[in-house]
Amino acid sequence: MSDRDPRFESSAAVRARIDTGKPHSARFWNYFVGGKDNYDVDRAVGDHIKEIFPGLVDVARTSRHFLGRAVRYLAVEQGVRQFLDVGTGLPTADNTHEVAQRVAPDSRIVYVDNDPLVLAHARALLTSTPEGRTDYLDADLYEPEEILKTAGGTLDLSQPVALMILNTLGHVAAYEEARSLVTRLMAGLPSGSYLVISDSTSTSEGMIAASDAYNRSGAIPYYVRGVDEIAGFFDGLDLVEPGVEQVTRWRPEADTVTVEVDAYGAVGRKP
Repeated sequence: MSDRDPRFESSAAVRARIDTGKPHSARFWNYFVGGKDNYDVDRAVGDHIKEIFPGLVDVARTSRHFLGRAVRYLAVEQGVRQFLDVGTGLPTADNTHEVAQRVAPDSRIVYVDNDPLVLAHARALLTSTPEGRTDYLDADLYEPEEILKTAGGTLDLSQPVALMILNTLGHVAAYEEARSLVTRLMAGLPSGSYLVISDSTSTSEGMIAASDAYNRSGAIPYYVRGVDEIAGFFDGLDLVEPGVEQVTRWRPEADTVTVEVDAYGAVGRKP
């Protein structure tokens, strides 16, 4: 757990820790969703992978839309007012706090990431409605108990929390370790809490080739998994209909583009 605080560390100090010589998943994903917080090295890898598998652009954009639908479902239909977003990534449009507080202004959101570029942009995440609260933790997914301990300063962990882990668990090489991290985070949340996960999946040769190319680029590797492995993260939870599904087909709304994508997501409730 780092004691750096995005509210006080200078932007220059944070940016000094950013390695612009290697591609990075947060910047790479930012490029694919139309953001501007990326570098030449990220765009070069992105363009190369788009030649291999153009569908990855759809995965990035539709996964972002899945986030919005999941948060709206939880806030509007289930009355959830607390969100713990682990693996935040770079802020773009409709971040978790924006979606939640748009429909429930008293929502509290804690973002968690340990990437210096995300930290440099944390001030953009640290906005909130007057009724709610938004905070950012410079912390590591591999320290779930520390995440929960510090998040408890903003969230009431005796009340239901929605744990969001989107497009992040693929960075954990060992599947059983990834499951353990999810289990340990959910263990610190009370009954009635929710788990929201989406990740790219090994459901086409194109996605597998794109993942292999990305992992050869020098970036921190990202491993695509089978749909059954995504489902395994929800063992012991009650899956919300329609269960583990392509992100475009999870509770689509009127304007949802239901293209076929190699990304699956789900929401589960802790009994």
